[in-house]
Amino acid sequence: MSDTAVVRPPRAPGTPVPPGRAPGPLTHAAVLAARSVRISRRNTDALIMSLALPIMLMLIFVYFFGGAIETSALYDSYVMYVVPGVILLCAGFGAATTATAVSEDMKGGIIDRFRSVDVGGTPILAGHVAASTVRNLCATAVVFGVALLIGFRPAASWDGWLLAATVLVAYIVALSWISAAIGLLARSPEAASGFTFFMSFLPYPSSAFVQVESMPSWLHGFAEHQPITPAIESLRGLLLGQEVGNTPWIALAWAGGMLAVALAASGVLFRVRTR
Repeated sequence: MSDTAVVRPPRAPGTPVPPGRAPGPLTHAAVLAARSVRISRRNTDALIMSLALPIMLMLIFVYFFGGAIETSALYDSYVMYVVPGVILLCAGFGAATTATAVSEDMKGGIIDRFRSVDVGGTPILAGHVAASTVRNLCATAVVFGVALLIGFRPAASWDGWLLAATVLVAYIVALSWISAAIGLLARSPEAASGFTFFMSFLPYPSSAFVQVESMPSWLHGFAEHQPITPAIESLRGLLLGQEVGNTPWIALAWAGGMLAVALAASGVLFRVRTR
């Protein structure tokens, strides 16, 4: 069965749906998420890039630049400092592919086929976001495994692991919904890929690779108050068993705000693009 045959065939106009058999939005979203996962699994080039690039960046920063970058005395080595930032960077790269996938669906006409069988816009986009979350969690596990091999040693409590996972998943979902909205806005998959560059760039002017205090004054304010920095600080503190204060709640507030904006924008954009 092809990946596009994910819902029941269209019924004749006026034909009633048998009681109790009409799938709901959650069923539609689950089926479409499985479709997106299958498509991702076959796109080996994108999978390799989403895994290889964060790992290569982590190795470059640890082994090429790590000896020249000064961090706080709280960290035994640079690898202990940089890994949480690379994890967020990995999430950004993985979420960005959602924009291309949504744009390809819009360009290929499959959206019209879904809508002809009563599949709404929210389940379609939710399927892409769910698949992005699964892909990102798998990629994060691989990056984390490599980090353990090169010397990263977490010291989190069980509560710390749970809260760190919550922050990470919240950001993956928020970034994936933003990426889905960008995919609706872009007129081609190539344009969608270009639009997501800014989202992938955000970890760099943050505390991911160097301390914010070491940045020029004109960049310091942006780096300290942009949405990625509290997420990285939360992951770093929680994974290393350090005091984090209210930083995780600030990070979750940022993720919730981004998600709310992305949901509203994607709903409007879907209606505009499918009129």
